[in-house]
Amino acid sequence: MKDLVLRKDHEGTAVLTLNRPDKLNALSKDMIERLGEHVAAIARETRTVGLVILRGAGGNFSAGHDMTEVLAQVKAHAKPHHFVEVIDRVADLPQPVICAVQGHCSTGALELALAADLIVAAESAQFCDAYARWGLTPIWGLSLRLPHRIGTPKAAEMMFSCRTYSGSEAHEMHLANFCYPDAEFETQLGTLAADILANSWYSNRVNKRALLESDGLPLHDAHTLSLFKNEGLAPDAAQRVTKFFRSRKP
Repeated sequence: MKDLVLRKDHEGTAVLTLNRPDKLNALSKDMIERLGEHVAAIARETRTVGLVILRGAGGNFSAGHDMTEVLAQVKAHAKPHHFVEVIDRVADLPQPVICAVQGHCSTGALELALAADLIVAAESAQFCDAYARWGLTPIWGLSLRLPHRIGTPKAAEMMFSCRTYSGSEAHEMHLANFCYPDAEFETQLGTLAADILANSWYSNRVNKRALLESDGLPLHDAHTLSLFKNEGLAPDAAQRVTKFFRSRKP
């Protein structure tokens, strides 16, 4: 049986690839369970993994929740909470997470993408929230994360219209941090990963935790949190500063 989520490590990056290309990487229960296993392992590997990239096989991120499973859940009046638990674990990973979106990123897949810190889109990417089309409602965090990321008016537009948005449109509305031409996607994604990994992994983890813990707090409370919960300098701060001054010498 093929692995539904592939993991490949390269120079500090753990790449997790949704691997059902014949089904446009539709999110099944088994796939989400496998993703959860990988995420749990990566969360413990902060010394060797400084960045996580989540993507899909075969030129698509994911068409969303496997509709055959959705139908079974609707008939059973089921409320699947396991999916949201794994998506929350992706969001809470100590390392920065990039979601690399090519092709489809629809509905349940959009929920997963929104758990990433950064979304990188190809120009030909297709973002869509089609829950209302099927008479369904988001329960994996989209109703919170989408308006938080792009604002309530634009989120309402996506949710009510069920329209599809290109990679460039996603970038314009701040859903995607970057949008790259299809032919340059892999190169630009690699450059972004290298830029992130070149910085202190320790600082990146502290910065991410600060962003997560201060989210939604009033400015005064967030400032107090940053003052008294800051973990201080990275272990390699002295070497980095010394290297900076050495590079300035004539």
